[in-house]
Amino acid sequence: MRKIYVIGIGAGDPDQLTVQAVRALNEVDVFFLLDKGSEKADLIGLRHEILRRYVEGDRYRLVEARDPLRDAAADGAGYPGTVDDWRSRRADLYERMITDELGEGPDDDRTGAFLVWGDPALYDSTLGILAEVLARGTVRFEHEVIPGISSVSALAARHRIGLNRVGGPVQITTGRRLAEGWPEGVDDLVVMLDAHQSFRHHLAADPVIHWGAYVGTEDEILVSGRLSEVAGRIEELRSAARERKGWIMDTYLLRRDREPDRDRDLHRD
Repeated sequence: MRKIYVIGIGAGDPDQLTVQAVRALNEVDVFFLLDKGSEKADLIGLRHEILRRYVEGDRYRLVEARDPLRDAAADGAGYPGTVDDWRSRRADLYERMITDELGEGPDDDRTGAFLVWGDPALYDSTLGILAEVLARGTVRFEHEVIPGISSVSALAARHRIGLNRVGGPVQITTGRRLAEGWPEGVDDLVVMLDAHQSFRHHLAADPVIHWGAYVGTEDEILVSGRLSEVAGRIEELRSAARERKGWIMDTYLLRRDREPDRDRDLHRD
């Protein structure tokens, strides 16, 4: 039986790899790497650095393929269809790589791996795409997920904060959802995948923001403060960083002031 490892590699710092991840790396025959183009060569570079640092010997193979492009401009009602099409094309690619590069015979390479930025369970498509491949029934494999340190955990650590307050929830959402409105009953909100700085829609509420880009890498940028005071600076830093590198990964926590009555109830519990 073919086996696929889905290994979380952290938010950008090779030191964030877990012992479990290192053990899994050393079980792999073939590493599947998706090339996202020259602008995002850093993402491939980190994976090469992780393999160089943690894999003993050179018995493994690398198989690189060009990641299908997704229409980043798609919005509104057309967005779900665009994502579905992109995921389907990725499933075609995964299916082909697993079928062509892994076998079930005693002399075949039988174990492959996808190295996933952050944690595979948080806003990453790999697990869903592998499920689609399995549902097609054209290739058989078992798969194991190795959790990683997410950008959310790394952000909180770098700002030296907790994600939630006493007795209160924290919600993780996307910039697209934040632009539609602040969720009911939530004071602490983590936002990912925000290409349009959707925090600008909430300047009047003036929450505290803890923002970070390229967290855990040499290019890390951190900003913290009242949104009304630092929003402009974040936009400038973000724009300059994206222009310099050609891509950006950023995450932030918005922390709204609690209503006194709700705060007392939470402490009473």
